[in-house]
Amino acid sequence: MSIINDKINQIAIQYYKGNNSLFADAMGTSEANIRNYRKSTTPKLDFILKIKEVLEISFDYLLQDDHVPNNVLLEPKAVYKLKTDKTIDSQKVPLYDIEATAGVVGLFKNDNGNKKPIDFISIPNLPKCDGAIYVTGDSMYPLLKSGDIIMYKELNNSIESIFFGEMYLLSINLEGEEYVTVKWIHKSEKGEEYIKIVSQNSHHQPKDVHLNSIKALALIKASIRINSMS
Repeated sequence: MSIINDKINQIAIQYYKGNNSLFADAMGTSEANIRNYRKSTTPKLDFILKIKEVLEISFDYLLQDDHVPNNVLLEPKAVYKLKTDKTIDSQKVPLYDIEATAGVVGLFKNDNGNKKPIDFISIPNLPKCDGAIYVTGDSMYPLLKSGDIIMYKELNNSIESIFFGEMYLLSINLEGEEYVTVKWIHKSEKGEEYIKIVSQNSHHQPKDVHLNSIKALALIKASIRINSMS
């Protein structure tokens, strides 16, 4: 597999959940082309230009190997943009330890005295982000894995704030305990008082959650993965 095939495969997973049909529709091509481009076929120039136009991905990312010295590979960020998002040329996104802030609910409270970042992340041309945390667990694998960093935008805990089909950081009250997770949110068959939270990992079953159980909600805007190379 060449660099460009590997990048197209990453894009298919990160932006279209590995769904060749969705990817093909967005790019105006066939599923067969997408399958081939993800494996070994060199894509046509108009396909590369379409990716750049639709997803605003640079030629550098698509065509160059991602190598960072000192035996660390920082994979290019996956950006989860809405059509209404405006990118910011430069911003410092605070990185938090949610254990130190008593969970996501404590993190989102402006008056929390423990809301002190452990570091800042500077990445150009991102949508506005309120903060970043490390991912734990495997519910969104392989899109996200434990140790990845997600950047988020805080939202109100209301049905009006939700863009269905997008990825969210949620704090859910389960019998008095805070359950923090990252999931896709879809409409629930139980009605407007519920949402369906869905994992990327097929071993985790979808679950309907009452809106009153959601104590904190944030829209995922970007993710970063760091691979240590031994």
